[in-house]
Amino acid sequence: MSEESAKLRIDKWLWFARVAKTRSLAAKLVTAGNVRVNKEKVSAASRQIKPGDVLTIARAGHIRILEVVALGTRRGPAPEAQLLYTDHSPAPEKKQDETDTGIAHEAHTGRPTKRDRRQLMRLKQGPFE
Repeated sequence: MSEESAKLRIDKWLWFARVAKTRSLAAKLVTAGNVRVNKEKVSAASRQIKPGDVLTIARAGHIRILEVVALGTRRGPAPEAQLLYTDHSPAPEKKQDETDTGIAHEAHTGRPTKRDRRQLMRLKQGPFE
């Protein structure tokens, strides 16, 4: 394999790997400064990447760390796209629910249930109807 074919544009790879929905969105992601290659910020979508490079992608408060395994030749289905990288991202933080903290929900808060509505209708109708 020649040196030319061993590299691929970063925007094209992000599109192949299904990180971005379109190639133009991948280019915008790179030019916005949300992508790093081997800890170096990338500002040009034409930056060449090769297998072994580590990409750090920041999107919507979530960070993905992907190691490039293969370059790919097309944008295929998701299982095929997942073969292009190894995901080293940290596990997402578990959001703490109210049930986990032991706080019980108060009864009759928020929207009434069907049972509550029936009781309210009986109360409004009264004994004369």
